[in-house]
Amino acid sequence: MENLIIYAMAYLLGSVPFGLILTKNFANINIKNQGSKSIGATNVLRVVKASDPALAKRLAFATIVLDFSKACVPLLVLKLLNYDLNLLWSVAVLIVFGHCFSLYLFFEGGKGVATGAGAMIVLLPLELLSAFAVWLLVGRVFKISSLASLIALATFVVASFVFNADMPVIDTHAPVFIIAFIILYKHLPNIKRLFFKEECKVI
Repeated sequence: MENLIIYAMAYLLGSVPFGLILTKNFANINIKNQGSKSIGATNVLRVVKASDPALAKRLAFATIVLDFSKACVPLLVLKLLNYDLNLLWSVAVLIVFGHCFSLYLFFEGGKGVATGAGAMIVLLPLELLSAFAVWLLVGRVFKISSLASLIALATFVVASFVFNADMPVIDTHAPVFIIAFIILYKHLPNIKRLFFKEECKVI
């Protein structure tokens, strides 16, 4: 029963749409109706920038921090309380799933990149740092957020096998593949736009 309560709380916490909350309260904008209609930092930046560039940067940064923290903080707490690694991986999957398919948004949500990173900084930090370096490089060169995220995601999955061929305790890469699949699925519209060279740059 305790585990079920933790799983439910993980999903509900992951479902909190911080980007939507911040833009509604500080910019009086509903980002679910504008831009890519995503609740993530990239759409926050793109939509709010049209009216207030300085505020857009602050809100986008706050969105990243909060989306990252809603995975990182609870997993750190559970780890410090010596919960089993199997439970931690389940919580990570549920938080990312909650962000991407939010209960509060009728199972719509964000792309899961910042939230997934928040989970992986606790569970697979070396792999995340490798992916982050690639994300920075691709983002700087091409200035396309989705492209940088997708290449970084692929880097992360490969790195998980390089650094942890046999995953400690859980003995499977299944949670990594589940999280990667969720993020990839949420990026399908971006992949289509990339294919047709219609994806917007973040400048």
